[in-house]
Amino acid sequence: MRATIIHAPGDIRVEDAPEPKMTASTDAVIRTVAACVCGSDLWSYRGVLPVAEPQPIGHEYVGIVEEVGSEVSSVRPGQFVIGSFVASDNTCPHCQAGYQTSCQHAQWVNGAQAEYLRVPLADGTLVATAEPPDEELIPSLLTLSDVMGTGWYAAKAAEVSAGSTAVVVGDGAVGLSGVIAAKELGAERIIAMSRHESDREGLHAGQDRFRLPSD
Repeated sequence: MRATIIHAPGDIRVEDAPEPKMTASTDAVIRTVAACVCGSDLWSYRGVLPVAEPQPIGHEYVGIVEEVGSEVSSVRPGQFVIGSFVASDNTCPHCQAGYQTSCQHAQWVNGAQAEYLRVPLADGTLVATAEPPDEELIPSLLTLSDVMGTGWYAAKAAEVSAGSTAVVVGDGAVGLSGVIAAKELGAERIIAMSRHESDREGLHAGQDRFRLPSD
């Protein structure tokens, strides 16, 4: 299969790589429909994080389930799924408290910028849509893999509720996700703080609906 491999800061290549195989009965393998570049991918690309050896990259993804392990019950082959950037069982005390990224059995999902991806702890990590989405919806669903969840968590942690005034500091992908989350949670007034004039104009023009960029 084709996969994106980072060799060094500023050196990312699309190469042939082995197709992933399931290594546990709780795994699933998906055929990647869409993946994107997260801001944290850029830490390695820019040299903020060291790259000791060539490695796959990417952790924001949606796809079609190809195969599931014997213990997987929440998704099945053929379903369109949204996956989290951190694999979690969704059953441990941390997950039940709403901290899935701190799951006691958490595993980092990496290598999503490839044709196929092995997803650990599939029952807790993958969420299937009711039916295959229209193509134009896929970029929006892709944000749910990471960036939208980050913005939503921020709004929930800030206890935004009906009638609230929410202030969102920053107008990047996470900030815009926070704006959407605050609106969905019922905030009456949302103040988005930006240092970019063009973004401020866009926020003002689209105050009732936001088109999310990838993180």
